Amino acid sequence: MSFITVKNLSFKYPSGTENVLNDISLKVEKGEKLAIIGQNGAGKTTFVKMLNGLLKAEKGEVIVDGWNTKDFSVAKMSKKVGYVFQNPMDQIFHNNVFDEIAFGAKKLKYSKEKLDSLVEKAMKLTKLSEFKKENPYNLPYSMRKFVTIASIIAMDCDVVIMDEPTAGQDYFGMQVLHNLIEGLNKEGKTVITITHDMEFVVNNFDRIVVMTNGKIIADGDKRDIFWDLEILKKAMLKQPNISDLAREINLNKNILSIEEFVESY
Repeated sequence: MSFITVKNLSFKYPSGTENVLNDISLKVEKGEKLAIIGQNGAGKTTFVKMLNGLLKAEKGEVIVDGWNTKDFSVAKMSKKVGYVFQNPMDQIFHNNVFDEIAFGAKKLKYSKEKLDSLVEKAMKLTKLSEFKKENPYNLPYSMRKFVTIASIIAMDCDVVIMDEPTAGQDYFGMQVLHNLIEGLNKEGKTVITITHDMEFVVNNFDRIVVMTNGKIIADGDKRDIFWDLEILKKAMLKQPNISDLAREINLNKNILSIEEFVESY
């Protein structure tokens, strides 16, 4: 069985009359790097919140490492799946960085030695070590995003989900994101992101799931997805900038990077 198995999943909010998710099935293996893309309202955030039980399936089921999310609380599921909210203000409530990052790990009742080790590792990956005594609210938005990411990394869960992690990030922040994704992947962690940043997807993720209107309309390798213009049109998405340029000048190759563009031109 795959590490994550989603079977015929449908969901609607109590106040709604139409399904936000419609009969979704998906399998994700341990250690995969997966990007979920689509326009606002496609159902992406609702879907990933169901992977750790923040939302429960109306129909169908979600099974993570043999655990059905219907049978476990969010606190229990956090041992398997960690979710980083899009807005860091929805997640931060401690008055210093160290305590904020350590909070989830403390709830999982790790030993002090392990907890300190996990928090130090998370701060190192997110370049926050020198700010551990700082109030998170005194940090710029981009760094607050890293505080919330570090808090999930410190929980040592098998799956790390990041919702729009590139928001507010400069070049340095993008490099930190790249390095921490690679670091988590080397540890065998599954990394899932929701993002509107196609360059970020190309540079960091191999597999792409495309959603629209609560359904998965494509699932495959990034090169195939970003050169399937019909799929991109259905999802109202654009190619990465370098791919779009290559197509405009009739380079008949599925180019995804500047290096590939230069070699082909």
